[in-house]
Amino acid sequence: MSSKNKPHLNLVIIGHVDHGKSTMTGHLLYLAGAVDERKMEKFAKESESLGRASWKFAWVLDKLAEERERGVTIDIAFFKFETAKYDFTIIDAPGHRDFVKNMITGTSQADAALLVVSAEKGGFEAGISAQGQTKEHALLAKTLGVGQLVVVVNKMDTVDWSEDRFTEIKDEMGRMLTEEKSMAWNLDEVSFIPVSGIEGDNLKEKSDNMGWYSGPTLFDALDQFKVPEKPTNKPLRLPIQDVYSIQGIGTVPSGRVETGVMKPGDKVIFNPTGKKATVNTIQMHYEEIKQAEPGDNIGFAVKGLSKNEIRRGDVVGLQSSPPSIADTFVATVIVIRHPTVIPLGYTPVIHAGTSQIACTFKHIANKITTNKAGKRIKVAEPTTLKNGDQATVEFKPVKDIVIEPFKEIPQLGRFAIRDMGQTVAVGICTSVNKKN
Repeated sequence: MSSKNKPHLNLVIIGHVDHGKSTMTGHLLYLAGAVDERKMEKFAKESESLGRASWKFAWVLDKLAEERERGVTIDIAFFKFETAKYDFTIIDAPGHRDFVKNMITGTSQADAALLVVSAEKGGFEAGISAQGQTKEHALLAKTLGVGQLVVVVNKMDTVDWSEDRFTEIKDEMGRMLTEEKSMAWNLDEVSFIPVSGIEGDNLKEKSDNMGWYSGPTLFDALDQFKVPEKPTNKPLRLPIQDVYSIQGIGTVPSGRVETGVMKPGDKVIFNPTGKKATVNTIQMHYEEIKQAEPGDNIGFAVKGLSKNEIRRGDVVGLQSSPPSIADTFVATVIVIRHPTVIPLGYTPVIHAGTSQIACTFKHIANKITTNKAGKRIKVAEPTTLKNGDQATVEFKPVKDIVIEPFKEIPQLGRFAIRDMGQTVAVGICTSVNKKN
């Protein structure tokens, strides 16, 4: 699949468990020609022999993810596909274990997202319930900087291709996506597409079963995405995803360039550790490149550092403009799902870029909350926060963390707050008190 001349986009596929993400994505990859016929026949036979014929497309991802985990390749080429216009990479494909944690890292690197919701009676409702993941994923995608969204209403075959059910879901999702004013999606820019991941309706070809629908197929919608503007004029920032030691090449950190430009010969610094090195060579898709720009997923060989001196979560910048290490930082926070209340001194884990660092709620300057009469009011110097509150919070990291003010480098100014295996809040950094 030669697609070097096509623009490249990173795509993340999100949504509540059991809403058919894996099946739909597997079928999409198959229709895009990313999975050969022989492999597909093998999956079909294996799943049929277990009496689970409907699993064949989901297996495309699960089997290839296993291969990937066994270290067959350090590239995520298995999850690449192309449309008429673009070359796509699916980041942290669904079916992966510990999905939300991976999803946060993956989503922070995505240019666009497909939010999959099930049309099934009870299934959609489970996803938007307090325990569901639909709202959490939509809010995370927005917080983590995904600018483009398609809502895929899956499993239309289970509701007899009903237009009424599709309209009901579209209206409810529209309400949900615009609920949080400070992180609302612009519905004029969001497509809603009814599909069947298992049958293939409206994935690539228009569905005969849904003659009432006149919008784009999923493939058409993918080609309507835009390549985001590249912030090449900002300082270099590259959060490290992985580090490899490759014979004959040496230490090779990998990650996605968020801002700025990297070239061979650049003198770089890895913060928060402060380790310094020189960039030797840069590789993308197994080929050496002369410079890396925002959006590029790269590996780069460095002189002067061993593999164990670099870790996931480090952020690379030029030595002349190093990434900010926060002593404390202030952020606007929205609490989305906490079982009780958040008090001062609460210390959950903050996911920023590829790092995961515990940070303490040191001071809450104010909050906007709903009172007993249902009115939104502003409260100064509160001592606790509850679900739905928006607050200005000062955080004290337990260990060094790189975070940047959202206005200056938005890509490193957004974060998710997780505790007890779930996302409890999301935030945007407004200022950083840098470590000396």
